[in-house]
Amino acid sequence: MDSEREPVRVVIVDDEQLVRLALRLVIDGEPDLTVVAEAADGDAAITVVDEQRPDVVLMDIRMPGRDGLSTTREVLTRPAPPRVLMLTTFDSDDLVLGALRAGALGFVLKDTPPARILDAVRTVADGNPVLSPAATARVIAAATGPQSSEARRSSREAARKQLSALTERELDTARAIADGLGNPEIAERLHISIATVKAHTGNLFAKLAVENRVQIALLVRDAEQ
Repeated sequence: MDSEREPVRVVIVDDEQLVRLALRLVIDGEPDLTVVAEAADGDAAITVVDEQRPDVVLMDIRMPGRDGLSTTREVLTRPAPPRVLMLTTFDSDDLVLGALRAGALGFVLKDTPPARILDAVRTVADGNPVLSPAATARVIAAATGPQSSEARRSSREAARKQLSALTERELDTARAIADGLGNPEIAERLHISIATVKAHTGNLFAKLAVENRVQIALLVRDAEQ
């Protein structure tokens, strides 16, 4: 990150004190990052987010009381909401997909090496999604695994209804995003300028009422399942 920028303000939300302490030590050791508050549960997290207005929230997905999924939904309703990066273990992947749909920008496993967690915080702070390689396959499996025909039909129809508001070029852009392409690659695929890609992407955010590219990709996947 640019050394002249203000440090990225981080809130850590986890019910385990040792986890919070370890994350704080790692994050505060970086000149471009700073921990401004901690919270041990969802309700406390909402309070500190309202008070501190952080750039990034590192959010545990399972906590007593209000869990990370519910808390994520709540904090993302705020004006100029923070970016949310979920902390998870393999046994909580059932909630990760819901967190991504709620607007979290990604997730990392709690046993991820510290350097990668720091990179993830920086990436999310810049508005880009982060999906931990070690758990991505499990999330994809959860997203594409067996569903009842009725549940599949319902989610497909809902997604197609949302996408029907798009122009043909916007839909092409959405599909390219779902394929994991960045703006330069989308521009090359569609034979348009990067500025036009950015304009289409801005239209996608507005028309689909989404916060990030992950949500766009999930909508496209639902529509095509």
